[in-house]
Amino acid sequence: MTAAPVRLPAGEAGTALPPHVRTAFGVKDLEPRPVVWAGRRAWHCGDVLIRPVSDNAVAAWSAGVLDGLEVDGLRLARPVRSSDGRWIVAGWAASRFVPGTLEPRYDAVVEAGMRLHAATAHVQRPRVLDDRDDMLTRSAAGAFGERKLSLKPSAGGDLYWQLAAYRTPVRVAAQVVHPELFGAVLFDDEGVPALIDLVPCWRPKEWAAAVVVVDALAWGGADDAMIQRWSHLDEWPQMLLRAVLHRLALHAQHPEASASTLAGLERAAGLVSAQL
Repeated sequence: MTAAPVRLPAGEAGTALPPHVRTAFGVKDLEPRPVVWAGRRAWHCGDVLIRPVSDNAVAAWSAGVLDGLEVDGLRLARPVRSSDGRWIVAGWAASRFVPGTLEPRYDAVVEAGMRLHAATAHVQRPRVLDDRDDMLTRSAAGAFGERKLSLKPSAGGDLYWQLAAYRTPVRVAAQVVHPELFGAVLFDDEGVPALIDLVPCWRPKEWAAAVVVVDALAWGGADDAMIQRWSHLDEWPQMLLRAVLHRLALHAQHPEASASTLAGLERAAGLVSAQL
């Protein structure tokens, strides 16, 4: 297993890293190398990774939380401040490089998520979540019955509405959770996990665990028994249902949805349905 990010040819680097951004993050004298790190494009400058961000407010919130967060048994990609103290410079963020690669250790990803969410249980609901209307936010709200969605039937909408009929009330507390852990946890050569970012979502920690399980069943080749291995979590059947509804809603809105990606979700939905 390689512990380094995958380097890209210069022609595939995408948006060039501006010199003033390198200067701001203290790496102006280091050669920037375009890389793919856990599926994300970044620039590797010594022990610092600089990447473009799509939402400055969310990225700044994430950096502020990760800067002071301590999670037992989980390495964190610590954010790097610019020379004037900012987390974001002209749409770019920086963090320390943590070695590791994406691995099919899905139960370990769930475990890492549970430890992470024990640490974020005290974090207040971030204001950056107010009035958000992106696909992830809409899909989660729909999965919890908080929003009526318009979904493409052939891309997962039909299955979504069939399963939504089995939704029942739950009693689990919402908190800050990471809803995209499936592609955000790396493992080093000794199997120690690392978290590369923190995407904010205000949902139950059990639901975040269920999303990892659904992702692993749908697209990671996880064994069917993974569902049972986490059945001790509170409201587990309903958390699984809301997780698969979330992914179906996201899929039915996504411009790159395909028959092959839907097939994986159909498999996961069948396994979840058997738990209801």
